[in-house]
Amino acid sequence: MKRSCIIVAGGNGSRMGTEMPKQFLSIHGTPVLMHTVRNFYDFDPALQLIIVLPGNQISTWNDLCNLHSFNISHQVIAGGDTRFYSVKNGLSLADNSDLIAIHDGVRPLVSHETLIRCFNCASENGAAIPVLPASESVREGTMNSSVPVDRSRYFMVQTPQVFKTSVIQESYKQEWKNEFTDDASVVEHSGTPVYLVLGNRENIKITYPQDLRVAELFLGNNSTPL
Repeated sequence: MKRSCIIVAGGNGSRMGTEMPKQFLSIHGTPVLMHTVRNFYDFDPALQLIIVLPGNQISTWNDLCNLHSFNISHQVIAGGDTRFYSVKNGLSLADNSDLIAIHDGVRPLVSHETLIRCFNCASENGAAIPVLPASESVREGTMNSSVPVDRSRYFMVQTPQVFKTSVIQESYKQEWKNEFTDDASVVEHSGTPVYLVLGNRENIKITYPQDLRVAELFLGNNSTPL
């Protein structure tokens, strides 16, 4: 069974407070995006790896690959104006696969156990996403008016979100809609149910400076995410 992974890396450094896009920030001397790509390669060296970057960042990525002698085989394609169109561009390179994973480029700590659960569930059911149960009290509303809700009914969604190729390719023939918050929402809107599997707590999305420090701790210890 052929599998592909589309790694979407369209972020910037605004919430990090840096001019450098966050996917290019360094952890132990290596850009975040390279840690992410290597994690998937270590999971399955036969995986087709597709990186989606803003067009004006591709030359920077190529320079970084040369600088770090980064030779893991991958393809690069320019993204679109939104994540929806960036994923759609990435899908154009993965039409010979049986399963397609779509992952955030700034999540370098997804565990291999999570990947196995995602791919196995998608293979059986068509669509699978990793989630974590809410671990704190949850309220719904605004800062001025809110009510408590049952946290057992809520999940935090991670990536990779994995789909049968026929499912995701057909779903992305739809026109973009405001309610498309992630790939799972695109697939659900086309009528395919999405199944949940357990993610791993280390699988954080690096967004703020403290996230970078957490990732540094895990990657520095060469520990395997649980």
